Amino acid sequence: MHSFILTGQKSKILTGVYAMSYDEIIALFEKNANPENVLGMQRFGITAKKVYGIPIPFLRGLAKKIGKDHELALRLWENQSRETRILAGMIDSPEKVTETQIERWVSEFDSWEICDGSCMNLFEKTSFSWDKAVEWSSRDQEFVKRAGFVLMARLAVSDKKARDERFEIFFPIMLREANDNRNFVKKAVNWALRQIGKRNEALRAKALNCARSMMSLDSTSARWIAADAIRELESEAVKKRLQKM
Repeated sequence: MHSFILTGQKSKILTGVYAMSYDEIIALFEKNANPENVLGMQRFGITAKKVYGIPIPFLRGLAKKIGKDHELALRLWENQSRETRILAGMIDSPEKVTETQIERWVSEFDSWEICDGSCMNLFEKTSFSWDKAVEWSSRDQEFVKRAGFVLMARLAVSDKKARDERFEIFFPIMLREANDNRNFVKKAVNWALRQIGKRNEALRAKALNCARSMMSLDSTSARWIAADAIRELESEAVKKRLQKM
């Protein structure tokens, strides 16, 4: 038997066992659906086909209880709701994800939140992450392209052992795509540029060179990406942190 409560923006799982069925999860979401949260999420561009309005902390707690379950993740994804798709990314096993699956999921992204969540919770941990960062950044679909740059940003944070050369190949791609003025794309390019530049002093210098090249482009989005990145990468906080490394 499972007992859950959901209060405001925080959640607690009081009791429960690790095994949960698909039907139990859906019933739990329906019980805790929050229309007010749905309206609030819409103001932040969270516009999936179906939204229960359940906060991320609750989903994280639920995922921790369920553990890894590839088959359940695949079924949850098919439900197409915000909550089932975010949870699917949280509980899927990276080593069991196929290229066919990852390509299908990315093609079905319908909000930045599901895009970012899938990349952070699952995609960056798969064996396809580096290749897909390059491939997807060249695609035209807004959330697919965003996913490519989100992977670049996340790999800069999570892959501690990666050599600088692996990140350096991303700079020409960022420069090429900096003129894409779609909000979710340009913010992801900016994110990737800043995160790579904060890995170490050598990459900071190269990220700044990339940003200065963007500043010379006849593109409002490129100049915004560059100015924001330069502001952070030249801040005293970033310089001091890198000096201590």
